[in-house]
This record gives sequence, structure tokens and C-alpha cells, in this order.
Amino acid sequence: MSERSRTVQWEDPAPGVAVMPTVSGLDYLHKMIAGELPPPPITNLMRMTLTEAEPGRAVFVCEPDESHYNPIGTVHGGLVCTLLDSALGCAVQTTLAAGQGYTSIEIKVNYLRPVFASSGPLTCSATVTKPGNRVAFADGIVTDGSGKTVATATGSLLVFPIG
Repeated sequence: MSERSRTVQWEDPAPGVAVMPTVSGLDYLHKMIAGELPPPPITNLMRMTLTEAEPGRAVFVCEPDESHYNPIGTVHGGLVCTLLDSALGCAVQTTLAAGQGYTSIEIKVNYLRPVFASSGPLTCSATVTKPGNRVAFADGIVTDGSGKTVATATGSLLVFPIG
């Protein structure tokens, strides 16, 4: 066997958490994209980056590698599901006022083709289908480096006060 390794580093999430109640969801994500706020630690662990945020929409890019493989030599569906869950959540976050947060209630994923380290970067785009003050809904799609759809999802998210 040949060993592989990867070191995961992340920034302290506390400064971002402290700002969350004081700015709109869209402003928060714009500050994160600009590097003014730290990304959540999960993004470094999963090798994904929020690249776009606009009202009702968020886009992540993820770089799959062998460390994401399952026992049959494909990228574990959990990575793709996490990517979708993150994009759905951030799409909803773009619609929230200061002092509002969210958490996933339900996600339904359709896996359409396998993903490999050689599949190239995964791009996940999510769009809010129904914003809400209590529950919001969003759809997402993941494409591989050649533009082929590898998965889709729908999700519902609970909206609640924070701070």
C-alpha cells in the first residue's frame, strides 16, 4: 500500500459567528467571499469554496480527491450531499435579514452518475424556490468538470431568530 496524507487547517469560526446577527445573510456571504470573514471549517475539510452569492442563489466549487473515496473507489455520496446541503443553505441565507439563521430540515438527493478524483472540480448551484420566515425551500444541481450533471437535490430549511 502507498500512503497518502492531507493536512486540514481552518480559521477560528468565532469572528464570523459574532457578526452573523448584525448583517443580512447576503452581506455576510459577500464578506466571506471577499475574505473579510473566515469560511466555516467544513469548507476546508471538504475542499469546497463558496464562489458566488446573489439574492436567492449560491454557488460552491469542490475539488474531489482520493481522500473522499468510498470502498468501491468513487467519491462518497456524502461529499456530494454535503456540497448540496451547503449550497441550499447558503442560497436561503441570501434571503435572510440580519438576526435570522437557518438549519436544514430535509434534503432529498438524486445521484445521477459516479464522481471520481479525475471528474474535475464539482460546481454546485442552488436556487431558492420559496423563501420564508419559518420555512424556505431550495433546489440544487452539481455538475462535474465536463459540465455533466452528477446530482440534484431539493431541500427545506427552518428559518429562526439568532443573536
